[in-house]
Amino acid sequence: MSQFLHIVCPKCDGINRLPQEKLASRVNCGACHQPLFPGEPLNLNQKRFQRHLDKSDLPLVVDFWASWCGPCKMMSPIFAEAAQQLEPHVRLVKINSEQEQALSTQFSIRSIPTLLVFKQGKEVARMSGALNLPQLLAWVGEQVR
Repeated sequence: MSQFLHIVCPKCDGINRLPQEKLASRVNCGACHQPLFPGEPLNLNQKRFQRHLDKSDLPLVVDFWASWCGPCKMMSPIFAEAAQQLEPHVRLVKINSEQEQALSTQFSIRSIPTLLVFKQGKEVARMSGALNLPQLLAWVGEQVR
């Protein structure tokens, strides 16, 4: 018997019910027919972030960043590479802390970049500061086991 996962579409935010064994295959959204796993971080606003947090069964790794932040700029391509490697088992998203100040306040973001990991809608880990790719992959791997 298959276990089904709820996956929020990165394009239309529709909720898809997907058998767990289909995660490894290329699957498209039932509503908009776009890929469910584009292999890149999603840029989310507060409303979209809340939908992914509340409705998706995938662990969520969130990068709080700002355009003026040098370490954030350095980490951006690393975070993108991590998304390619970690999908479809983990969803990586970016939150612009300047544009989404309410989220930054809600999660007590004091420095950037700050990474948060959520499982089943609950924060399970956080780390501030830039990481290289091996460090990021190892840290996320420890948190989502």
